[in-house]
Formats: sequence, structure tokens, C-alpha cells
Amino acid sequence: MTDYSTIDFSPLVEASADEVVTHSFVQDVRLASGKTLALITLDNGRDHTRPNTFGPATLIELGEVLDALSLRASAGEIAGVAITGKPFILAAGADLSKVGDLDSIEVARLLPRLGHHVFGKLHTLGVPTFTFINGLALGGGLEIALNSDYRTVDASAAGIGLPEVFLGLIPGWGGSWLLPNLIGIENALKVIIENPLKMNRMLRPAQVLELGIADASFGSATFLESSLAWASGVIEGTTKVARPNLPGKLERLAKWDIALGIARKTLESKIGTEPVAPYLALDLIKAAKSVSREEGFALEDEALTTLIAGDQFRASIYAFNLVQKRAKRPAGAPDKALAKKITKVGVIGAGLMASQFALLFVRRLQVPVVITDLDQARVDKGVSHIRDEIRALAEKGRISRDEANRLAALIHGTTDRAEFSDCDWVIEAVFEELEIKQNVFADFEKIVREDTILATNTSSLSVEKIGAKLAHPERLVGFHFFNPVAVMPLIEVVKAPATNDETLSTAMVVAKNLRKNAVITRDTPGFVVNRVLAVLLGEAMRAVDAGTSFGTVDAALAPLGLPMAPSALLDLVGLKVGAHVLDTHHNAFPERFYRSENLHKLADYGTLLERDAKGKVKGFDKGALKLVSGGKSPVSEAEILRRVQDGLATEIHLMLEDDVVHAAEDIDLCLILGAGWPFIDGGITPYLDRVGASERTFGASFHDPQIRGL
Repeated sequence: MTDYSTIDFSPLVEASADEVVTHSFVQDVRLASGKTLALITLDNGRDHTRPNTFGPATLIELGEVLDALSLRASAGEIAGVAITGKPFILAAGADLSKVGDLDSIEVARLLPRLGHHVFGKLHTLGVPTFTFINGLALGGGLEIALNSDYRTVDASAAGIGLPEVFLGLIPGWGGSWLLPNLIGIENALKVIIENPLKMNRMLRPAQVLELGIADASFGSATFLESSLAWASGVIEGTTKVARPNLPGKLERLAKWDIALGIARKTLESKIGTEPVAPYLALDLIKAAKSVSREEGFALEDEALTTLIAGDQFRASIYAFNLVQKRAKRPAGAPDKALAKKITKVGVIGAGLMASQFALLFVRRLQVPVVITDLDQARVDKGVSHIRDEIRALAEKGRISRDEANRLAALIHGTTDRAEFSDCDWVIEAVFEELEIKQNVFADFEKIVREDTILATNTSSLSVEKIGAKLAHPERLVGFHFFNPVAVMPLIEVVKAPATNDETLSTAMVVAKNLRKNAVITRDTPGFVVNRVLAVLLGEAMRAVDAGTSFGTVDAALAPLGLPMAPSALLDLVGLKVGAHVLDTHHNAFPERFYRSENLHKLADYGTLLERDAKGKVKGFDKGALKLVSGGKSPVSEAEILRRVQDGLATEIHLMLEDDVVHAAEDIDLCLILGAGWPFIDGGITPYLDRVGASERTFGASFHDPQIRGL
């Protein structure tokens, strides 16, 4: 077993010299029984925007405090120890920006060991230990609670979970061993793996209690007082703690391995085998069934060291910082003070996409929204669909009945275009045909005010050309959503040559108010996401046309770690849309983008993947495969992957030279938020650097130094 007390942790402390230290403040609390409980409050002295974190200095100070309390416990001075945090925050775990800065495996290995050394003291103090989860408790913030003997949770606490797998790590301060041995195999798989991979889903306090992570829950107004009273009862033996989810012998013998087997197969089907962290987590949870606490912690040490030193964690931290920081300060955004106030929205069109727009605008902006279409029947159908969606939100408890009624009342449909005259913002969702969009805007410009912002949701057409018939093209902006509108977090805000700063600022503020992340792009074919995907799909179809099977193409591109294979992507976006996207890019850049006649045949045929009655994919449609057969020069998996890597590196480099966006970080942000490009790649540019595609195609790298492991 590892003797943590003999390890020199000073190199780790030196590597984090500028750490914001979370201090451990101790006060003695007199319990109702007359006994004394030592209450540790974690507080870094900052406001809520800088949560408590566990860096090396923080952990060492906490360890020293616990050592002192152990001596007091031995002397009979205290009957228990409890830990809580500053208002609304227990702790957000390790400061991952500092973890990502560690520059050697030897130093990286010290981090999991120091966490185990300090948190493990809560198990050996000689008196009962408690954690009062008063708010945010992520990663190590929840693991300190798991290392304690008992836990309470504030009924209104927000942000509780173990997000490590989402970031390319594993719970490495006890969580991977302690949690399954506390709440059982299925519950642990949900918290450690399933929730993080569902866009880092958090636990609600009621779930924390139901799962058995917490032993009791109390309201905010009296949380600390109630927790202390409850702890007093536990210490005195008058309060009994029931833990119905503790795994028994039958679960360990029969259920444990079966659940792990199902989880592994589910992971392989959903995320492939490229991500390392989820599978290491599975291995640790498997071991937790039979190894001792000390052995489990030693396995966590090695697993966490491997991940900290690896490419995927470094790339994940880069991606996480893009989403958390750069997305909130969009490059090139004009002063938000220039933005027009939006008091009424007009949506041109009443189909599915238009209805999604209308629902989002009315729900987030809480202003009147009017929709229109060619005839009243289409308008009525669109309004009915929107109101049905509002009703469904209320039935699911996402909004109150009163709010549902208010939102439904704000939606209005009409064929009278004059009702658009007082709109501040008008967005079109009509057919992706240049002349149709030109004429629609030219007609509506005669109706709306001169300062009304006009927005187009085009995915590939030139915004400048769409505005060619406008008298005031300066108030036209591209506002490209991704489907499904309610879910996908990205909007590409397209600045045409004539778009003025007031229009651009309004678009950026509207995107923020819609709770979306916006990236400003130049008006070029495909903007960012579709232009990059056109490279991937083009090379995929080039290989298919040469005689390579779709299955081989899908397998070849699996190392990219994308959320779906090329065939599934084509099936999702639609074969006609896919053919249109490739045609658009081929017409603009014929020497770089491939046009596939076979894809047009598939689009006319209408099917690529065969599905069962429930919509589950069974395989490739035989008729579709026959249509694309005939190629005589199939390509190997390695060659397909290399072609895609080099094509992506070439195109992204040209996009940056052409100032489509401000930096490689913006392309990565677009692909993460708009196409589900994996965090473990860091988006796309760090991946292209690591596999050598950047060096092969333009003789340099997108990042200097490169974003890679030790």
C-alpha cells in the first residue's frame, strides 16, 4: 500500500505557486448534548464568481488542520468534525487550469496522491466526520463529502456532480471506489459516467438524497443549524442513518459485472472507443467490487496520473476554456451598447424550422412574436405546433402553467404582412433558394421600419447576395442556427460586407439573450461548420465513389471521435441537404471540394440507412448500396483518414488566412458547439497538430506550443 505520509509534495506546491488558496477556518460549535463539534469552513476569500478549489497549498493546509483536530479528538476535546463551504459553494474540485500546467509525469503523479492523503484523514480522525453540502460541489468538492462518514445537502443547492469523465479524467480522490460502494453499481455508473457524458448533467439535491449520497436534506434558511442538530443526533446515537442503496453480496456476485458489461457496450455504441477516461472509469468501478479502499485509491492514483499526462485531458481543458471563457467574450463583437432593443419579433415562414425559431424567441425574449406564410392554413398549423410545444413544456414541469399561458398569448400568426411593420427583428426561415430569399426580404423591407434588423438563417448562401435587392443592406445579418434549434448552443453570426455595427451588435446581444453562444464569421461559403463538414463528407463520398464501402469509410474516420459516423451524419442532415452543401462548396472552390454524383442519386432515392419499425438503424439500405456500387479503386482506412486530416488542415488554414474568423480557437468553438466535435480532440485544430496534418499540409501548426500531453 502507498504510504502517503512519506511523500514529498513540495514539487507540486512549487508548480502552483500562484494558487488562489482556499483556507480552512475552524470554529468550535457547542452541540445540544453539550459536546463540541469542530466546524471547518472552506473559503478562498473571493465572491461567488471564484468558487473554492483544491490546489496543493489548499490541500496541505486542510491536512494540517485535520491533523490538529485528530490530536484534539484523541484528547477527548471534540466529538466530531464537519466541513462546509462559503455561501452557496462547498468546492468546485481541483483548479483544472493549474492541473493542465503540470509539466512532468512525476509531478502529475503527486496530485492524486496528495488528494488521497488529505481527504483520507477524514476516515481516520477517531470521531465521526460530516460534510454539509451547502451548495456547489463538483469533482473533489463532492469527493471530500464522500470521504466523510456522513453527509447532508442543502435542498436548494445547485451544481452537484462528478464531471471528471466529461473532461477526460476520472474521480481520482476516492470517488471511483467510494461511490459504488456507497450507492451501488447502477447508481454509480449514472453519476460517474452517464451524467457527465450527457453534456455534464448535474444532480439535484433531491437526487443526491434519493441516491444515498447524502443522508439528510434541509432547507436553505436553517441548513447549517439543522445539519448541526442532525449531526448531534448521529453522534449521540439518537439519529439512525439508513442506507438502503448500499450494495450487498447478491449485487456484487450477480449484478455488478452484468451492469458493467451493459455500460461498456452502450459506451462503445454511443462514443466509440477513442475516449480513454470513460473506459478507465469503468475499470476502476469494476475493481471497486472486490479491492480494498487502499487498493482502490492506489488504482485511482495510477489512472488519474495517466490521464493528466495524456493528450485527451489537455485537449479537453483547452475545449472547456473555449466554451466557458472565449464563448462569453466573442472575438470581433461591437460594443453591446449599440444594440437595438427588441420588443417584437417577426418570423417569415411557419414550417418546422420557423416554428422552432418562434418558440425560442418567445420563450427567451418574452416579447410578441408574429409568424406568417403563404396561406392561413400553414400559419394556423405553425401556431398550433408552437402552442403544443409550450403546453408540453408545462406538462413536463419545465415552465409553469401561468408562464405557458403568457407565452401562448404572445404568439400570433397572420397572412397580413402589415403586422410586421412594428417589428424590431425579422428573421426568415424560407426555402434555401437565393432568389426566394432575395424577393422575400425585398418585399418585407417595404413594410418594416428603416431600423428593423433583418436576419437570414441561410446555411450556405451568400448573405451579401441575399441582400442584393435591399435598399438598406446594412441592416441585414446572417443568423445561422443549428438543428434542433432548442438544443444546439451555437449561432454563426455572419457579417456581410455591408452589415453595420448596430446590426452586428444587435445580433450578438439577441444571441446571448437566447442563451446561445455566437461566433462572428465572414460571409463565405458554408461559413465555418458546414465548410469543415463539407471537407469530411466530400472525402467520404470520394472514397465511396471509388468503390469503398460506407462501412469502411465510417470505420476509417472513427479515430476522429465524432458523435456520429459520416453515414449517420448524412442521414441526419438529409441526403438532399448533404448534396446541396457539397455542390455549394464545389462551385465556390472546385479544386478543394468534391462533388458526388452518387450522393445526388442517393438523394433522389431518399434512403441510406435501413431502420426497423421503432426507427432504430438496422444497417445500410441494400438499394442505396446498389446505387453507389461500381467503383473499381477502393481506398484503405488509413488513406481515407489521412485524406480527411490533410483536407481539414488545408481548409482551416485557408479559412484563417482569409479571416473567416479571428483565430483557430473560433473554429474549434464552432465545431464543438455546432457539430458536437469532441472535447477530447480539443475541437479540431489541436487534433490536426497532434496527428501531423498541420505540418504535412502547411509546414507549421495551429498552436504553438501544441496542445498535447506530457
